[in-house]
Amino acid sequence: MTDLDLSENEISALLLKLQAVTQEMSKVIVGQQQVVEELLISLLAGGHCILEGVPGLAKTLMVSTLARTLQLDFQRVQFTPDLMPSDLLGTEILEEDHGTGKRFFKFQKGPVFTNLLLADEINRTPPKTQAALLEVMQEHAISYAGERHVLSEPFFVLATQNPVEQAGTYPLPEAQLDRFLLFVRVAYPSAEEEMEILKKTTSAPSEKVQPVLGAEDIVTLQRIVRSVEISESLLLYTTSLVRNSRPSEPTAPAMIKDYVRWGAGPRAGQALVLCAKAHALLNGRFAVTLDDITGIATAALRHRLLLNFQAEADGVDADKLVASVLEALPAPSGLLV
Repeated sequence: MTDLDLSENEISALLLKLQAVTQEMSKVIVGQQQVVEELLISLLAGGHCILEGVPGLAKTLMVSTLARTLQLDFQRVQFTPDLMPSDLLGTEILEEDHGTGKRFFKFQKGPVFTNLLLADEINRTPPKTQAALLEVMQEHAISYAGERHVLSEPFFVLATQNPVEQAGTYPLPEAQLDRFLLFVRVAYPSAEEEMEILKKTTSAPSEKVQPVLGAEDIVTLQRIVRSVEISESLLLYTTSLVRNSRPSEPTAPAMIKDYVRWGAGPRAGQALVLCAKAHALLNGRFAVTLDDITGIATAALRHRLLLNFQAEADGVDADKLVASVLEALPAPSGLLV
């Protein structure tokens, strides 16, 4: 941590704010601790996140609640089949100078010019509009009419999609899925949690969520994440984990060879390391452990595996395949952390 111009007290104060974010979200969101944690990991690692779950599991509410705990500009875009790229990025409008009578084009910024963009039901919009997000997500800037417009930092895209609405939807291409740091699945609540949801949502409004973190805090936390230590043995383990998801790799498990067309690329390893560092920081540690890597592996890899038809026929999904890689890979020896 020596490369940061922060005292231990300043870092501790930021970590306390992180814990406060979780506490504020719990005022509205019942359960889903793992989903909230993975959202925060994505935020700290400086990447984008996609949430998938059936309707009614509070995916949109989760993202909007997170936005309320952060002192950031927030925009929500409901993705629909008729949404155009200009509706997202912005467009040029013709204006007139009332003093001189001259007419000129002025770029009108779209909702993507924000800190936190909720792309709601992203798989309901055509590929043309989905592709408009590619440059923004990767470069944090757009090019329009020969000019480059840079977005303010930090910038995150948090997208939601429903797996059950197949008619009239456009599955995200692999190239765009790979732009998302994590792919988070939102499961049904437990019986106790569902009863608590009924109590909270059918009675008087609960406490208001208070903003906790600002833009500068988030940028600073992202710098701290990159300073978290990771040993060479864990880097080697992460490399092997990603490589063993490829059917062409000699050491890949049999399930990978049988059911995967294309495995994860190098971006998956980057995501794993950054997210493991963010997970360690969330738990108050400044060095990565093996559990940090294995705990986030499924969310970091599930959307980066391209399965074949045999996998669908046999009911094998990406989660089972990631589990097979984790089971086959021996734990690294001589860990420094």
